[in-house]
Amino acid sequence: MDIIDEKFAIYDQSGRDLIRSAYDIAAEALKDHTRGNGHPFIEHPLAVAKIVSDEIGLPAECVAAVFLHEATRFFPETDIASKGFGKDILTIVEGLNKISTIKPKDTRLEAENYKRLIVSFSTDPRVVVIKIADRLEVMRSLDLFSKTARERKILETLMLYIPLAHQLGLYNIKSEMEDIYFRYAEPEQYRAITNKLKSTEANRQKLMTRFIEPLKQKLSDHGIHYKLKVRTKTALSIYRKMQKQKVPFEGVFDVFAIRFIIDCEEDKKVEHALCWDVFSFVTEEYESDPSRLRDWISNPKPNGYESLHITIKDKNGSPLEVQIRTKRMDDIAENGLASHWSYKGIRHEATLDRWLVSVRKALENPLGSEGDPMAAYYEDELTEIPTKDVFVFTPSGELRKLPAGATVLDFAFDIHSNLGVKCSGAKIGGKAVSIREKLKTGDVVEITSSKNQKPSSDWLNFVVTSKARTKIRQKLSEAEFQKAADGKELLSRRLKNWKIELDDEQLAEFLKLKQYKTLNSFYAAVGEGIIDVSEIKTWLSETKKVESTGIDIEEVEKKKNGVSEKGNKDDILIIDARNVRSLDYKMAKCCNPVYGDDVFGFVTKTDGIKIHRLSCPNAARLIDRYPYRIQSVKWSENPSTSNFQTTLRVISVLEDYAVNELMEAISSFRASVRKFDMTENQRNGTYDMTVRIAVPSNLELDKVISQIRSCKSIIKVTRI
Repeated sequence: MDIIDEKFAIYDQSGRDLIRSAYDIAAEALKDHTRGNGHPFIEHPLAVAKIVSDEIGLPAECVAAVFLHEATRFFPETDIASKGFGKDILTIVEGLNKISTIKPKDTRLEAENYKRLIVSFSTDPRVVVIKIADRLEVMRSLDLFSKTARERKILETLMLYIPLAHQLGLYNIKSEMEDIYFRYAEPEQYRAITNKLKSTEANRQKLMTRFIEPLKQKLSDHGIHYKLKVRTKTALSIYRKMQKQKVPFEGVFDVFAIRFIIDCEEDKKVEHALCWDVFSFVTEEYESDPSRLRDWISNPKPNGYESLHITIKDKNGSPLEVQIRTKRMDDIAENGLASHWSYKGIRHEATLDRWLVSVRKALENPLGSEGDPMAAYYEDELTEIPTKDVFVFTPSGELRKLPAGATVLDFAFDIHSNLGVKCSGAKIGGKAVSIREKLKTGDVVEITSSKNQKPSSDWLNFVVTSKARTKIRQKLSEAEFQKAADGKELLSRRLKNWKIELDDEQLAEFLKLKQYKTLNSFYAAVGEGIIDVSEIKTWLSETKKVESTGIDIEEVEKKKNGVSEKGNKDDILIIDARNVRSLDYKMAKCCNPVYGDDVFGFVTKTDGIKIHRLSCPNAARLIDRYPYRIQSVKWSENPSTSNFQTTLRVISVLEDYAVNELMEAISSFRASVRKFDMTENQRNGTYDMTVRIAVPSNLELDKVISQIRSCKSIIKVTRI
């Protein structure tokens, strides 16, 4: 059995022969091409072809077109017209080849322009569906691409392919692409939500069992054959609802739905009658919400979607969505009406014709506009296109992400500090522009420089990136640095002679008193004699802030709070404590949970229960491998009186005042520093600081992090 017979056994002999002819052409043309992992490139079209055939259900002609497209894309001179493939296949190949020429720098990454290009190239609507299948395979293989290419592809997928898959009814593909996008774009949020879904899966199964129990006999008596399954929202959909409604995971009530899939003959009258029968049994047994009824059986969506949706309350009064459909309806709902294109004998069926019209309108009109036929039918909100960043390209095609409002000068500093210092302007689309020119997504920017160019304080008025601001300030401060060094040495020598210590907190207070914004300007004033060192000595004496050193901050805090390192036992409540009340617990060091975090317990062999955050890097492994050792836990109702330790990593500009800003931000709230480490990165011009702090709750921690991020000197802060 050759590879075609093995991979595409669902087609008849003539279909497999057609695919084999196309595959042989592609294999020969691509024999010297490899993918990022070193494997033959033919693996890509082969994987796309499997999606087209197995997951979407398009005919053999479309599978053949996938192979011919990849062959002619790399080698346009390849002769396929004389091979007898037929006009339909050649039209699809031509459309796919034209779409493949579209590059982000050509389309400016504007989704609507991209869609207009696609529709102009897609005289056959199947081209769009095949292109979506191609993108799904690319998303599944993102690890093969460079970081820059990966960022570009997930952005394109978010802006174009996920909304298109939704419009065309390819819900399975849309959901998978959403999950992959979310996993790469927001890894910690993705991990937290997927771990939450895993940990609550057993509860969903129990709920489904309880739900169907009262209905079994009625359904059996009426001879209704069905399959029941739980449909869970994608992690990205759940995250969007959490963000929009400002609720935790538990506050999203439609995380999942129970779906009836009725097995019956494919006769619409029979199908509709059975769906309504099941609907009646459900609403007789459970209280329903008529305002939440969605009847897409009597009036299917333009993309062919048919189903009954109703929201009921279970025996505990909790809302639950129930979906009712037949096997045929489920097939279309999962794979899209495209799967029935000239493959199941309904080429001219009215429903298919409506779908083809909707494809055309969907491509010609912006998402959700008045001209969009799907606008009134969206169940979930579609992903919004990001507006906080602009994506621009170097002449070589390298993608750079900058904040909105970024200028040519910001772009120059983003490429390299030395280029930013010497930047005198740029060319965008062949047109010369100034360093003040604001950039737009998709711009291809070629920087021009001059040896005589020098930074000016005026530059700080229009740059927006922290990197540009930092480098400009560094250059402007070079003359001041020597004076500052002299002043610092003078102050240090005098204080040593007087046997007086001036700590960071005292120094920050004195700077504030004298209205100096930076340490450099303060030390320069000392070096120039503007500030007399004796004045500092007098101030220290008057305010009585001279203290002996060597106090153990951590021990003092422990004694003050009267708590141990692992906290107070009453801060946490084991939900099902019958077997574990006598066991001790500890906060896991790998993720350092704080009061209020989403957490779970893991029963260890020697250390009792370890409490982990759900977003802990080890959470997925523990839940998957040792589900029997996972313990549900929750925090006590009353806020903790103890302190919990957590570690932050802070990246700041290479300025001494950055440390003072950090410490002031922390001390503004109910937080105390337990440990502090700092290293310099001269190459990047940054400090890399690790600070362990003690806080009473995650709410207080969020305040601290927010305050740190608002500091001008801080570039990035993350919780470890």
